[in-house]
Amino acid sequence: MLFFEIDYREGTAMKITVERTIAAQIERVWSAWNTPEDIEQWNAASDDWHTTKSVVNLCVGGTYSSRMEAKDGSFGFDFVGTYTKVVEHKLIESAFGDRTLVVEFLPTHDAVTVRETFDAETTHPVEQQRAGWQAILDNFKRHTEMKRT
Repeated sequence: MLFFEIDYREGTAMKITVERTIAAQIERVWSAWNTPEDIEQWNAASDDWHTTKSVVNLCVGGTYSSRMEAKDGSFGFDFVGTYTKVVEHKLIESAFGDRTLVVEFLPTHDAVTVRETFDAETTHPVEQQRAGWQAILDNFKRHTEMKRT
């Protein structure tokens, strides 16, 4: 199921939500989301990008970072944030710059829906941001469903 929502509430940061349902148990989904070696396999919006390094310190006040680079070496950036709330197998909240990210893990008996809600930035069009985050989540789904624990 493909789902996204864009919230245009006046006076607050614009929120974008993307989600994907993964056919795997919550333990596998949680691990793939939070293990640097896994993140380096799925964290890219297109085939011409990749994540060359990932660091995760999954606790309130801990930080995460991912180095994302174009495969041709023409551009790269670090995506860095600080965890503000962690509820194992259920919820991760974080701040990155002046923006926030909420990741919900919603398990059923045979799958987990991962829902990301984040503050939009003002540099790129909202639809481009939504499409990029959705593409990364789609890669996460493929990676997680392919790899068995």
